[in-house]
Amino acid sequence: MQLTIDRGSISTDGTDEHAARRALRAQVAKLERELAEIVAESFPYVVVPPAPAQELTCGPRLLDLGQLERTRDELAARIQRARRAVVRRAEHHARAHELLERMKRDPKRYKFVRLPVRELGEGGCGAWEVRPKLGPIGMLAGWWHVKLSSGCPLG
Repeated sequence: MQLTIDRGSISTDGTDEHAARRALRAQVAKLERELAEIVAESFPYVVVPPAPAQELTCGPRLLDLGQLERTRDELAARIQRARRAVVRRAEHHARAHELLERMKRDPKRYKFVRLPVRELGEGGCGAWEVRPKLGPIGMLAGWWHVKLSSGCPLG
């Protein structure tokens, strides 16, 4: 009796099944490392949702080939979602940097615009702001400049 799987055939004596299990476990381990790297490199800006809830069982169990394949496929899908999130975040940071450059080139056009440094992918709680030089006098005279706030307020 032989079962057919897209990677070949598995005999009932278990030798080919062991090889298939070993290959699937290696693929799952590689995908888990890849997902962990994506999350670690993009932390804290990209959060990958947790894996879907697995069926609850009591105690340890051995996954069959179908369950191993589903686990591999779910990990591959999570990696794709994480990569898309990283790309979206990188595009967001690029747009924020472009806005900051435009603010610096023509501050009059961006009066009172505030751009938090977190939007640029930087840590901290400061913000770039377009403000009038010399307060109300500068506002009436049309003197605007871009200023980086000092950061976090004292507690």
